[in-house]
Amino acid sequence: MQGEISAISGNANEPDDAKPGANVNFPFDRMTVEQFRRRFPRARWSDIRQAWFIPGRTASRRFGKWLAEREAEIDAHADAKGRDAFDFDPIDSSYLELGKAGFRIKTPYSKTVVETLHEVPFSRWDGDLKIWHVPYRSFEELRQRWPQIEAAARRNEPEERRRRAAERKGSEEQMLSRRRSIERKRRRYPLMSGHLPPIGRVVATSYGLVVFTDITGELVEPQAVAEFYPDVTEDHVWGLWRTPTLDELVRTWPSKTARPEGAQWWTPTIDELRPARRAARSKEANAIRSQSSS
Repeated sequence: MQGEISAISGNANEPDDAKPGANVNFPFDRMTVEQFRRRFPRARWSDIRQAWFIPGRTASRRFGKWLAEREAEIDAHADAKGRDAFDFDPIDSSYLELGKAGFRIKTPYSKTVVETLHEVPFSRWDGDLKIWHVPYRSFEELRQRWPQIEAAARRNEPEERRRRAAERKGSEEQMLSRRRSIERKRRRYPLMSGHLPPIGRVVATSYGLVVFTDITGELVEPQAVAEFYPDVTEDHVWGLWRTPTLDELVRTWPSKTARPEGAQWWTPTIDELRPARRAARSKEANAIRSQSSS
């Protein structure tokens, strides 16, 4: 509603009227107009400006207060509907409990859980309590995504992670994962010598979003790194990269097109930038909390 209603301080709507006041307009809704007229009985409609004029020097402030009250009523109604929907068809999970204002969600850490809950409208993370808050009004959106949240949370339970680690112990999968980790820590990436990325700018790669700091000119040996980069050729050279900062991610202008087919680096889209920005913002906040507590 707030995005649909505007208020402009100034003189009356008609050119020959010098009274101070505010011009306001909103989509026609009989109930809203009736409540508006009861609250502002001196307001009148102007065909010239296609807006309501509220007289008085404090008109804009009074209208803003009324608008805030209306939004609170709408939110309360939506929360009541969401709570009723939950009572009728509840989510039965050990990861979710009810609070006064909404749902309280606590799960083992999972990137999937974090990214999925960020998609739920009005969700927020409480860093002190280590829980997610989701208002009742977002119940339908939460219910649609809950199977994915529940599955990801169970996969990241300590016992389940230990079980999978025990199964992988000594396996070829574990050895390959270890070799990949060692390769990633080298912070190098093969690039076509004829299509090099800009230095110092955020780009997307199979490693995620990175900033290339140098092109070494050293040729890649395809046979030596084939298990990590199967498509490299003798025309590839090594580029050195680092993780982008939050400021760099915020200042990066997103691409409107997805990754070109076969590209080894590309300009990130907004869908790629958003989770990276959230992760960088969370990392920065954790660092600040650690410094303040030490």
